[in-house]
Amino acid sequence: MSSPDLITIAHAIDQQVSHLWMVRTFLKHADEAEDDEELREIVRDLYDFILAVGPLDEADSPTTYLKFAKKKLGKLKRATALYEEIQPEVSGHTNFVMAARSLRIAVDQIEGFIASTKREPQ
Repeated sequence: MSSPDLITIAHAIDQQVSHLWMVRTFLKHADEAEDDEELREIVRDLYDFILAVGPLDEADSPTTYLKFAKKKLGKLKRATALYEEIQPEVSGHTNFVMAARSLRIAVDQIEGFIASTKREPQ
């Protein structure tokens, strides 16, 4: 895959990371997080992914950015699945429901962008 393609993919992932940040911030500051260890674990795992990839404009290269995104994707997917599982118990409020939806959309997009780097050019 050519370098411009990697740059485009890295930018697309970086845009989705902004959504992860907003979900993480909402969950981190929710009163429900004070008493829920699983919710705090999800917040930490989201932050771990965000911190690992860092801002794209500070990355050494798109290749490095994508390397860290690939490395942390499994943990991000597990955190997302856990949040989707526990969200109804945490709160049925629309904010929590929409956070689950937003998180799922962002993670699915990130996963798709990463997968596209593994495909052979046609």
